[in-house]
Amino acid sequence: MKNLQDIQEINEFANLELIARHVVEGFITGLHKSPFHGFSVEFAEHRLYNSGESTKHIDWKLFAKTDKLFVKKYEEETNLRCHILIDTSSSMLFPYKQNKVQSKLAFSVFSSAALIHLLRSQRDAFGLSFFSDNLEFHSKAKLTSTHSRFLFGKLSELITHKKDELKKKTLVSKTLHQIAENIHKRSLVIIFSDMMENENEDDIFNALQHLRHNKHEVILFHVRDQIYELDFSYKNRPYKFIDMETNESIKLNPNTIREEYQNSINKYFERLKLKCGQYQIDIVESDINQNFKNVLSPFFIKRKNMN
Repeated sequence: MKNLQDIQEINEFANLELIARHVVEGFITGLHKSPFHGFSVEFAEHRLYNSGESTKHIDWKLFAKTDKLFVKKYEEETNLRCHILIDTSSSMLFPYKQNKVQSKLAFSVFSSAALIHLLRSQRDAFGLSFFSDNLEFHSKAKLTSTHSRFLFGKLSELITHKKDELKKKTLVSKTLHQIAENIHKRSLVIIFSDMMENENEDDIFNALQHLRHNKHEVILFHVRDQIYELDFSYKNRPYKFIDMETNESIKLNPNTIREEYQNSINKYFERLKLKCGQYQIDIVESDINQNFKNVLSPFFIKRKNMN
């Protein structure tokens, strides 16, 4: 399971945890070496040895006592805390299709679910927050299976698009400041947002800096649709464009403004990348049409560097 199109085809939206597991297993299978290489581990339990597998972890002392082959199972020893923040403003519903899972928000939801599955398998604590023009949901970082099921349920609620979700604006600066104050211990903070904000850029950058000032490590997954939002690849004919957060509309031919539009939006994103670099925030350009490994790989790199 590589991308949103694969998820759309299997039609298993109700079981987000199962989809997350498939995404992670597919990613790990594609790695040349174990993503857990280099992690400190501790003994967890025994299991029966399967014929043909490596004998490296056989417990020979137990074999001497029982005359049976058992393998030592290990679990990752870690104390990482991770908070995942998802922008739920209306612009994240682009490209808007009722009851379809091909939006920026859907990409963020499935990516977050996969990360939660990974964090739990590594025995890391995980929390989740949703924000638009206010903090809609916030949980503390925990490790329990009950907590993970609760968060999968909250994520599942975001999949079905409702009409009342349109015209929901974003106020990143306010909510990020609030979240920074709510996270009291040093954590890895992961943000999914298209950063399509109608507020002062300095206010946004100050909020991002607040997270770093509190000693948190930050990854900003800049979620966008490369084809339509950056390349502006529309056909040569008139379109009606509607602002999903204000409902304002305009009719025009994309060809007449493509160059000006691309120059403007690229300049903004370049300023965003520059500021993130100054604040030592990892920014990852995340195209919703691409593979989920573009989210999981940067996470693994950051996760390993924090050990």
